[in-house]
Amino acid sequence: MTETSEAPFPSGQYVQSLARGLSVIRAFDSDSPEMTLSEVARKTGLTRATARRFLLTLVELGYVRTDGRLFVLTARVLELGYSYLSGLSLPEIAQPHLEQLSIDLHESTSASVLDGHEIVYVARVPTRRIMTVGINLGTRFPAYATSMGRVHLAALSPGQLDDYLATAELKPLTSNTVHEPVRLREVLGQVRRQGYALVDEELEAGLRSIAAPVRDRNGRVTAAINVSAQTSGVTVESIVSDYLPRLLKTVSAIEADLLAGTPSGTGTLTRR
Repeated sequence: MTETSEAPFPSGQYVQSLARGLSVIRAFDSDSPEMTLSEVARKTGLTRATARRFLLTLVELGYVRTDGRLFVLTARVLELGYSYLSGLSLPEIAQPHLEQLSIDLHESTSASVLDGHEIVYVARVPTRRIMTVGINLGTRFPAYATSMGRVHLAALSPGQLDDYLATAELKPLTSNTVHEPVRLREVLGQVRRQGYALVDEELEAGLRSIAAPVRDRNGRVTAAINVSAQTSGVTVESIVSDYLPRLLKTVSAIEADLLAGTPSGTGTLTRR
């Protein structure tokens, strides 16, 4: 995770202390689940004294615990995302469909939404660990290098896509990563025309994935779902010929349930 930039909010309503406190929470990740005060200060770009005040405040609130030297997040931080996830009908509706798709293909399946320059996982069914980093609910990846991200980016308006390409940090994550703005724009045009995105070892070597958009009743892309597999287990040709039809069938089922407002098999409507 990079150090947090604290540019003033354009409206003048920016609360710097809140931003700093959140940067301390975000500093903890799968690579750094526990850190010393000095490590937190270095990752956030805060002084030791400032980082210490925020950490001890979070300890008092129950979001962080410490043994006096190391600091680690507690499960209470999940409350911070609960309001968003609990109000989002997609995860609970998509989950049983993703589970069935995973059973059918014996591969990991996921759903994501777009948040800024990144995708955020909101539902997932793993079959095995296929990446060097663990993927959980809330995991973020750069949109341009992922199949689900490209589905989201392909749905942006021309102006929104121009803004994205001008502001996103596009860099090669592997030797295969398409990161040049002109080439990426071409790839997204192809995704838009064909209705799905295929990424071949662009996020991480040895990983292939294919994704399709989930649309609301007005045709807007609200989410994306994908199937991920190791390159040793599936070819590019077979992921399109064998996985894509089942993926699209799953998308249709999710869209139908979203339209009805009820998870498959519940027998009751839950309109939101």
